[in-house]
Amino acid sequence: MPSIKALATLSPPCTTRTWSSTPHPHLPIVATACSDKTARIYSLQNFEQQSTISGGHKRSVRSCAWKPNSRGESVLVTGSFDASAGIWRRWENNAGGGGKAEIDFTGGMAGGEEGEDEDEDEWRFAVILDGHDSEIKCVAFAATSPLLATCSRDKSVWIWEELEDDNFETVAVLQEHEGDVKCVAWHPSEEMLASGSYDDTIRLWREDVDDWACCALLTGHEGTVWWMDFEDVNNIYALDSDSTKTLTETQKTYVQGRMKAGPRLISCSDDMTIRIWKRIPKDKPEVPTGQIKAPSIWKNRDFEEEWVEEARLPQVHERPIYTVSWSKKTGKVVSTGSDGKIVVYEEQWREAKPENDADGDTTMDGATPAPEGEASTTNQSSNQLTEWKAVAVLENGHDVFEINHAVWAPRADKDKRTEDEEVIVSTGDDGEVKVWTLEP
Repeated sequence: MPSIKALATLSPPCTTRTWSSTPHPHLPIVATACSDKTARIYSLQNFEQQSTISGGHKRSVRSCAWKPNSRGESVLVTGSFDASAGIWRRWENNAGGGGKAEIDFTGGMAGGEEGEDEDEDEWRFAVILDGHDSEIKCVAFAATSPLLATCSRDKSVWIWEELEDDNFETVAVLQEHEGDVKCVAWHPSEEMLASGSYDDTIRLWREDVDDWACCALLTGHEGTVWWMDFEDVNNIYALDSDSTKTLTETQKTYVQGRMKAGPRLISCSDDMTIRIWKRIPKDKPEVPTGQIKAPSIWKNRDFEEEWVEEARLPQVHERPIYTVSWSKKTGKVVSTGSDGKIVVYEEQWREAKPENDADGDTTMDGATPAPEGEASTTNQSSNQLTEWKAVAVLENGHDVFEINHAVWAPRADKDKRTEDEEVIVSTGDDGEVKVWTLEP
């Protein structure tokens, strides 16, 4: 069985609670959201703090996210309990190095000592985004367009479009949730946004004609939806590490169906469950040759989508689960939460069993299969070709403290063993950010 081993603790730790850490899309650094009103940048090469971004917020920085596909400069968004979001920029010269910098953008002015030339390695406070009535809980940049999403305790989701010269325009304010909106996540290859809420639901949003609207409502969780993550678009099929294995015709058909449906969504909740949702693809009617489909100002019939719960991961956590992260390289999942556990899961082909197998009344994880169409503790249906297993569990990852976030990141230190090796980065109430390896 694999095991989770400590690699490093990023230094120095924050003196107050840390909420989340977000790996840079292509540099060996992470940004950490801290309760001391700062965002801290750490190197994954030497595990030292690189810079501190402060002066932009009046209360805790609750969430931060990198802008993807940004070359030449790094762009970071921070969401705060002061109901604002800040945009920060830095040229990428020496961005992956180990040097430290303490930078204060007090009042929105680029800092440093008076009269000192602006350092290209410093972070520049670009713009503040106001509009929410209460604490911002999560921020996320879209991968496919210049869009930013923010969500808040005020029960709303805002979508912003980035224009030129550090200008952002509000393009939608979504207010259909009945409770605090805890998290937002963009689809990796489509202009679709997912939001999870205190009202126990997940909503999927897309633009319809000239406005954004809910295209799917996912229900089933019996507690707050704390976090969501989409499967990577380039790694939809990640079963088994043995590339030499020959798939059966049934398995090949299953893989083709998964590719057609697109990336799945994973969610975790106060109800101590982790659920995977999949889209049911539609068969689009063909337009007869020579006939042009006239555009309509009415709601598109194809706008609404059908998403269903495909699987539930084995229930290992004993208290609310705060985050879940899907590896872009291996398809493994890591989760953590209030009980201080870090758990790694892997999807595997389900072993075929004879019809009259004496063991046939239980799954390999010891969960009782549910009748077709109903959920078991590990899978939506015992007839599925795959099953999820917990392959590694670490207790008390941050001693007695809650772990608020865990995420996969590429390994970048001198001892990395392979080019594709990943580490787990966890962030806790003790103010520490820890790095872990998954050992065979």
